[in-house]
Amino acid sequence: MEPLVIKKELILNLSFIEDKSTVEQHPNLMQQILNATLLGNNEHKKVKIIFKDDNGVKLVETTIWASGQKFICLKGGSWIPIHRILEIII
Repeated sequence: MEPLVIKKELILNLSFIEDKSTVEQHPNLMQQILNATLLGNNEHKKVKIIFKDDNGVKLVETTIWASGQKFICLKGGSWIPIHRILEIII
């Protein structure tokens, strides 16, 4: 299934209801998040984030400003839960 490309401004309107379903994540996802966060802070470089909201798989190209244990924070103040991220492409 091809992800739906969206603008980062639309992430605030997406639904991420907490549930027990999991997505098939890239085996090195946490390292991808760390690398993307460093690139976002040091070089203001955009990355492609493939994730799943309650309506399907999405792709957004944006900068990651911060990451924690449960969420990543994007430029503009949007958040994506880490358990819904499939992969980050640098």
